[in-house]
Amino acid sequence: MPLASQTEVPAAVDERRLLIRRLDFLADPERAFVHIYRASPNAFWLDSSADGERGRFSFVGDSEGPLGAVVTYDVEAHQVRVEHRGGAEVHGESIFDYLGRELGRLRHLSAGLPFDFDCGFAGYFGYELKADCGATEAHRAATPDAAFVFADRLVAFDRRERHTYLLALASPGAEAWIEETSRRLATLPALAEPELEPGAAGLHLRRSSQRYREEIEACRRYLTAGHSYEICLTNEVVAEGSPDPLELYRALRRVNPAPFAAYLRFGGLAVLSSSPERFLALDRDGRAEARPIKGTSHRGASAGEDARLAAALRSDGKNRAENVTIVDLLRNDLGRVCELGSVEVAELMRVETYETVHQLVSSVRGRLREGVGAAECIRACFPPGSMTGAPKQRTMEILDELEGEARGPYSGAIGYLGLGGGCDLGVAIRTIVLDGESVSIGAGGAIVVESDPEEEIAEMLLKAAAPAAALGGGTSISFDPAAAPDESRCRHLSPTPTS
Repeated sequence: MPLASQTEVPAAVDERRLLIRRLDFLADPERAFVHIYRASPNAFWLDSSADGERGRFSFVGDSEGPLGAVVTYDVEAHQVRVEHRGGAEVHGESIFDYLGRELGRLRHLSAGLPFDFDCGFAGYFGYELKADCGATEAHRAATPDAAFVFADRLVAFDRRERHTYLLALASPGAEAWIEETSRRLATLPALAEPELEPGAAGLHLRRSSQRYREEIEACRRYLTAGHSYEICLTNEVVAEGSPDPLELYRALRRVNPAPFAAYLRFGGLAVLSSSPERFLALDRDGRAEARPIKGTSHRGASAGEDARLAAALRSDGKNRAENVTIVDLLRNDLGRVCELGSVEVAELMRVETYETVHQLVSSVRGRLREGVGAAECIRACFPPGSMTGAPKQRTMEILDELEGEARGPYSGAIGYLGLGGGCDLGVAIRTIVLDGESVSIGAGGAIVVESDPEEEIAEMLLKAAAPAAALGGGTSISFDPAAAPDESRCRHLSPTPTS
């Protein structure tokens, strides 16, 4: 494809100058990532692989630019580690404080861009970061509690307007990178369909189905005793093995395209997500939106059955109650950092349909107070309320006790924080985590007093099914682990809650 038609977009200058080139054709994000970034040890592909406005933009990049870095965080040690070309440095502070300071130091305004990722940080916030947000530090994850690539160069794809953008912070070689990448994007070779060699077998629940039933009953006792209104209990589907992460992600985006899909690689750790749920988005003007999902139904085998299932979900009292509870929680979370009177429920319980499920979705919006940045807003709202329940703090204590283990990246948030002040983060659900030795898929559901344990188990397995299907080969999930559960972690299953 010729490069004759391309437009230079002027960029504003603050502490750093941002170079931007718009190509008047849409390159294929999958081809771009595979051919340009497959070999990068630390890379990201924020992949809006579903139709609709929230599926408009995708972004790819890595840490290989001259200003690039990899940022990881250990919540227990309270240390941020930054690795870059000059070596490594350690900061004794929260990841939120580090990101807030760096975003303020590097902030610039990017005129002419229709998106808010104007270079910056791409990666994930893990669930255990709740310890920096007022919750208890209960369990230690095997993975970093947060991991980000600082991208001083990236490629953005606008599906609606069919443009491709190249962005680079001004540094030696930036203009040459733009020229070379423009040429490569214009001549990307075709790709074969993903080839996934058998790399994981024996998918099973980490905590047995019987154990999960008992935990659901314990949740109901806590609810009846007035400790919580809704408890978002989760489990994990796990297997030993090490499938190729990129080929697995390419398969995942085919079986379950989603607006907040993502592929993240940090050395031997890969996080693959096909999330439909927005956790939090901020634009450059400080307008915030959260889009919680509570309420899930499977798709129908025919158009008529599909429509009936969607209508049943919309009118189901249990699902509506779950959704309203989380909407109220998010109104409270955003109210801590937004202007008085600006928080509103823009949409309430709209049915959205995805490849494998119908979902009940709401929208809560507000405007940040003067002086509040993206990192502070994220901390005020983290972890996503749809993954905890309400009231948030007490419910997280119950979940720590019942689940007995860390969630890691699952239940956290994945996305970007741009240098112009914007951010967009999806909830880390429908997500596969690979550490080179094992595969894990988190899944769960909201438990209320009316919950039926068998229906809750079925919903949890439905949510795990799409990521598991990407493994191919007629993948099935065993209800029970090969080994008996650790009964020492079952002390919380007393007949009556004691606290």
